[in-house]
Order: sequence, then C-alpha cells, then structure tokens
Amino acid sequence: MRSFFEWATENQVMDQPWLVLGKGPSFSKKDQFVHDYKLLGLNHVARDQFVDVAHIIDLDVVDQLGEVLMEQCGIVVMPWIPHIKNRAGRQSLQQITAVNPILQALNRQQRLFYYNLHSGRERQGDSPVVFARFFSAEAAIRLLAMAGVGTIRTLGIDGGNTYSADFKDLENKTLLANGLSSFNKQFKEFAKIIMENDLDLAPADMPSPIKVYVATQEEQMLAVKVLEYSIRKHASMSVEVIPIHRTEIATPLPKDEKNHPRTPFSFQRFLIPEMAGYQGRAIYLDSDMQVFKDIKDLWTLPFNGAQLLAVKEPGSSGRRPQFSVMLLDCEALKWRIGDIVSALDKGELDYEALMYDMSVAETISADIDPIWNSLERYQDGETALVHYTDMTTQPWVCSTNPLGYLWVRDLMEAVANGFISYDYIKEHSDKGYIRPSLLYQLDHGLEDGLLLPKAARQMDRNYRAPFTAIHRHGAAPWQNKKAWLKALVRHFLLKTRIAALWRKIDNVLHLYD
Repeated sequence: MRSFFEWATENQVMDQPWLVLGKGPSFSKKDQFVHDYKLLGLNHVARDQFVDVAHIIDLDVVDQLGEVLMEQCGIVVMPWIPHIKNRAGRQSLQQITAVNPILQALNRQQRLFYYNLHSGRERQGDSPVVFARFFSAEAAIRLLAMAGVGTIRTLGIDGGNTYSADFKDLENKTLLANGLSSFNKQFKEFAKIIMENDLDLAPADMPSPIKVYVATQEEQMLAVKVLEYSIRKHASMSVEVIPIHRTEIATPLPKDEKNHPRTPFSFQRFLIPEMAGYQGRAIYLDSDMQVFKDIKDLWTLPFNGAQLLAVKEPGSSGRRPQFSVMLLDCEALKWRIGDIVSALDKGELDYEALMYDMSVAETISADIDPIWNSLERYQDGETALVHYTDMTTQPWVCSTNPLGYLWVRDLMEAVANGFISYDYIKEHSDKGYIRPSLLYQLDHGLEDGLLLPKAARQMDRNYRAPFTAIHRHGAAPWQNKKAWLKALVRHFLLKTRIAALWRKIDNVLHLYD
C-alpha cells in the first residue's frame, strides 16, 4: 500500500485545479462546475458524484457505501489509522484492509492510498503528517496543498448546520456527529492552510479572490502590512490586498483650495472602480485598521440593488453611515477621478457631500454591521474590525493606545511567520515612519506599549509622526492608571503556561465529521 503523496507526484496533481466536494447546501450547484476541475469528494459524496479521489476518514463510511465506492471513484485515500465513529481507531489501514472486502478489492486494483493523519497513534513510513482540527474538509484541503496543488475550489463546504437536499437522509446519522454546533469552525483552519501554503482557495460559486483596496501612502505601509496580515489570518478564502497609492492613475488637484483633499489619500477611494476595470466587487478600507473576523462575511453581502454598501451606525450614536469601510459594485459605479474633480471645479459637486454623503453613488445602503468599523473599541469575539481613528495615538506612532497590544500582537505574529521582515520594520523606523520604541517592543517581546520602561519611552521623546506634516491635531494620548493596570494583568497572563497547556489539550480532543 502506497502513500497518497506518491500517487500525487506520479499523477502531477499540482498542475491541475481541484474541486473539493462536501455535503453542504451548495453541493446542489455541482453540475455548473465539475467539468472544470479534478474532483475530490468527502465521505459520502461519492454516492452521488463520481470523483477522482474519494477522501474518507471514518471507516463507517466505507461500510455504508459498500460496492458503490468501487464504481464512483478513481482512488480512495484514507488515514493510516482510520477513525471509527469520529474517533481515531487502534488498527492500521493495512490491518483493516486484510478483513474488509471493499478495501481489499481497492487495494488489489492499486486504488487505495494512505496518509498520516495527526490523530493516529502510529505513523507509516516517512509520509508527511497532515493536521486537521475539526472536520475532514480541513484534512482534504491540507492534503492537496501539501501535495503541491495551488488552486482549490470548494462546493458543499458552507458552514452552518445543514446538508444539501441530496444528503438529507444522512442528517440524523452523520450531521455534526462530532458534537460541534456548526461547520463554521473549519473556516479558521482554512485561513491557516491558505497562509501556510500560499494557496488559492475559494468556494467555486463565489467571486475570487477577495479584493481589498486600502487608502494609504508609503509612510503607512507598515500599518497596511499588519492590516493585510490580520485579514489573511482570519480569511477562509484567498485575498488580494491592494495599496491604492501605487496605482498609475493620476489624481488631479481641484482648483479651489477649499476642495482640496484633507489628507493625501482622501480621494483614493474614488479610483477603485477604474482600478478594478469596472468589474466585480471591491472592499475599501483605510490603512489605520485591524481585522478580527473572516472578511468573507463582508465580501459576500448582497447588494440588493445598491451600488455601494456602507457601515450603519448604532441608533444611539447619532452618526450618519460611515464610508471608511465600503463594499463597492465596480460595474455599477462608473467613477472617474478626473470627472469628479471637474465637477468640484464647476461647482456641480460639493466637497462635504462628496466625502461625507458619497453623493457620487446613486444608491447606497448602510447594511454593513457596525462591528466592521469599531471606532477605538474592541470586544473580544464580537468586534470584526478596529478603526484607530485618533491619528496621534495610532499604535505604530504612539505607545500608549489602550488597544495597541492588539496591533503589536499581530505585528509580532507577522514577523514570527515571515510575513513581515524585521529589516522592513527597521527601515521604516530609520525613515521616521514609526516610533522608535516599537523596535524595543519587538526585541523584548513586549506586546503592550503601556508597560514600556522609562528608557524605552524616552526613545520617542523627539519623535514626530509623518501625519504632523499634514495638519495639527489636538488629541492627546489616552493613558490612565486603569489602562496601565489592565495591561499589567494581561502581560502577566500571557507569561503563564495556562494558555499553552490548554491548546495542547484542545488539540487532542478534536473529533472529525
């Protein structure tokens, strides 16, 4: 019996796009896509669709499919230690095959292959170990990615807690049999697989990749890099982050000074439809943001006839909709920056209406949840995006932002994972784009700037952030004893081994669909 990775190399799977099929509701769309890909089916999928690879973790599925499995797939791939009723068994695939007629027949035909799943107590040969935390889709996608596949699409891997009508008869037998409340948990693992393997992964029925256009300039590019990392670490499908200031589209300056952009990037958002070739969707973000949830949730919102979606404000805030986070229909928005500036020059367009009412869009819906533009607020598990709106206390230019530890945490992660190089940060420090004490935090593993020693705080004494060249701000850093005490407690907890111990226990207890 040979490993899947040997088969993958011989059949050059890395040169082909793959479609992974699950039992979720979008499986019903399979006929639109199956002809364009090599197919991998999860568990019972082979019952309803011929697949090139049937991926099965649980031995019960083999028994339930029986002879159908022989007819409905090219090969079968299973863990060296298969699961039985959602738990890793004690026998190897070789031992089980010796007494299982279906597996015997597949093995005689050289159609049965193994891989080492991390849950198994025994490893076979030097074949790589494949990690999966919650569901079999994670194992299958990581298996393909580790085999060198660069492009993977999915159908029937939808989250939620229902199956496609094709598999309704299985809902009481296999649906969430591992005890989890929904399939949403797997999306966090998809994000890790994408980042680990530079994988192009997306649902086959969704526009891909997610395109995020960020208003910025070179002085803010470290903030953009951290924003991009925070997006990617949570995104369950592929993302492209585009700094708008690097476009070759020229932005003319209005003749009247009162219509001049208030910042170097104020007009950048109006370049997006043209940059996108007036096709598809686009997300607009400011550079002074950090993401904490899957941006696919924002990307897939329905327009319902609107050209642009904005963030709605809570009823108690008294604020109008916010346009620092937007979802744009680039085909419907025919914006050209030259035409917009010309309208300002002719008095046909008012600057306030342009910037604060987005009057160049004909139809706007404030349908984006406020969690996607949380202004200097953060609630663990709830906040999707923090917007560091106070320029004087943004974490990269000020050490005393009470939420700065969140931003520095992602910066440290990005460096540890090779997403941002230390030399890149040092270069930005040398240019004065970021505060000097930020390097001290990196060097000493100190997330929270509120806990910087006096000598480190002195590094920032003569520092002047780049934005001060734009205009003066009256806001003062918001440090207080309560914030300092919270930072100290947080720092202490991070230094304990409790979190690390729990992660180890958590990894052992995971079951599979």
